[in-house]
Amino acid sequence: MDPQEAKAKMRQLSDGCMKGRTMYVLPYTMGHQDSPYAKSCVQLTDVTYVAVSMRIMTRMSKKVIDKIGNTDNFVKGIHSVGDFSQEKRFIMHFPDEHLVWSIGSGYGGNALLGKKCFSLRIASWLGLKEGWLAEHMVIMGIQDPKGNISYITAALPSACGKTNLAMLESALPGYKIWTLGDDIAWMNVGPDGRLWAINPEAGFFGVAPGTSMKTNPNMIRTLKANKFYPTLYTNTGLDTDNNEPWWEGLDGPAPKNMLDWQGKKWDSASGTKCAHPNSRFTTSIYNCPMLSKEYDNPKGVPISAIIFGGRRTHTMPLVVESFNWQHGVFLGARMGSETTAAAAHQVGTLRRDPMAMLPFCGYNMGDYFRHWLNIGKKMSPKTAPKIFSVNWFRVDDEGKFIWPGFGDNIR
Repeated sequence: MDPQEAKAKMRQLSDGCMKGRTMYVLPYTMGHQDSPYAKSCVQLTDVTYVAVSMRIMTRMSKKVIDKIGNTDNFVKGIHSVGDFSQEKRFIMHFPDEHLVWSIGSGYGGNALLGKKCFSLRIASWLGLKEGWLAEHMVIMGIQDPKGNISYITAALPSACGKTNLAMLESALPGYKIWTLGDDIAWMNVGPDGRLWAINPEAGFFGVAPGTSMKTNPNMIRTLKANKFYPTLYTNTGLDTDNNEPWWEGLDGPAPKNMLDWQGKKWDSASGTKCAHPNSRFTTSIYNCPMLSKEYDNPKGVPISAIIFGGRRTHTMPLVVESFNWQHGVFLGARMGSETTAAAAHQVGTLRRDPMAMLPFCGYNMGDYFRHWLNIGKKMSPKTAPKIFSVNWFRVDDEGKFIWPGFGDNIR
């Protein structure tokens, strides 16, 4: 849509949209405030949930206002739920003006504008202009038995275990994982010619159902740390005896006295879900028991390897190492995953998702691939990270997974 036409539409839809509500002004940075890679931002919203979530997910401070001063060098975000009408629901991005404008939606990604809207869509465009990468990636450190730590990033589409990977419990004795981020990586070529990464976020925003001590024990520990503070839950069930959230997939039987996500009494024999399938949690990264001591390093961490993954039952091997950076870009560009029922209401359909960025890249994908190649030209073969393609979901002739997964992904 033409930007002027889009703005005219948004002005009309936003006229009086916050009337009678509290408007929250949220100054924050994505990235550590002392980092040369951090970006200053201000978001307006009329929803308490958004204000509290952004307080958890970002580094929010009055210092941001002082840093911005009288300049316009910051990312602007305007959000209102309006009247929640689907016909009036628009999320507009204006990259030339560093502006995201959202009306009519309270859904996380459409309301927490520092997340996908800025940290990927607008930031990827900024990266193209400024010579860096904004990617939908995990950042993690792997410590070997001698205490040496190597840092990697990994891009995995939906339903491929990205958050579980970021908080992995190693099945190999002597190895340990350190978490720096489970969703977004900003990567710059440093003065030393190596690729450095920061996590611009300060929290975790995840789907609750299916999260358990079996699937992701460190996330459960993070959620319960410091007496559940600061953690925000939306649309989960409530165990009224213990005043704790509950969702399908948690360990043990369902508690006896429960309210469902709509506040109604619920029991397991009802045949309905207690928690909404897309119920969410927002929690501070500082409660993570395996948080890397380098998380707040303004320079970030040097990246030794990049992993591109997907969900394929056949065709793609368990692991492939690229010949070089250019070949690695190709491995990322041809990424695809077979859909799950949760993702598309059909099973086994191959959906292409280059670098897991197709829904989040803020510009033409052909230019995006070229940008990756250009970033590679800034590094020598000796300093550039190795690039791998993995497929942990390949099955044998009997339909069983070849790879054990979970903690064995450390291998």
